[in-house]
Amino acid sequence: MAREPDASAPSLTDVLGGRRGILDAAGPAVAFVTGWILGGRADPVAGLWWGVGAAVVVGSGLAVYRLAAGRRPAAVLLGLLGVVLAALIALRTGRAADFFLLQIASNAVSALVWAVSIAVRWPLLGVIVGLALGQRAQWRADPDLARGYRRASWLWVGQYLARLAVFVPLYQADQVVALGIARALTWVPVVVCVLASWPVVRGALPPGHPGIRHPRTPTG
Repeated sequence: MAREPDASAPSLTDVLGGRRGILDAAGPAVAFVTGWILGGRADPVAGLWWGVGAAVVVGSGLAVYRLAAGRRPAAVLLGLLGVVLAALIALRTGRAADFFLLQIASNAVSALVWAVSIAVRWPLLGVIVGLALGQRAQWRADPDLARGYRRASWLWVGQYLARLAVFVPLYQADQVVALGIARALTWVPVVVCVLASWPVVRGALPPGHPGIRHPRTPTG
């Protein structure tokens, strides 16, 4: 029977960060929509400035909080850069819905990258978990574990495609408030994927396999 990771070790949920991204996803989006609504009652241009200002302020606050909590500076600054770029795009075009254009493009690229990683037999789920657990690419020598990571990685391709199926029609219809709500709720499919990934990986492992923390070699 496959053995789950030790209780003292980080779970697959912790490794993939499913619980940490809720504020990061929701905060700037909610701030943008709130500022856009409140500031745009008298002047749509002013509303756009209020929206991007609120998003950048909230994004900066979250960045400071993450840095104080010990998160990696590169990851924190990358998240803040995404908020700033989204704000600049909206200001450049003058269209509030374009604040979410970077997010839409990011989802499309992510779906493609995850699908390609599966096709070349380097599923990103295995790469991420292997690095987080200090295994590097050892999991690739374990055909059962590699197969499990490939299967579970399709879940992540699916969740990015599901996001696009929601975001693109809303963007085309210029539904700014609905886009903000959808952006704030993107953590939901992430959590679903995180929770579903381990059962899918485990289902690919034969009886007696030691689990994701202990990849087996063909002779092991």
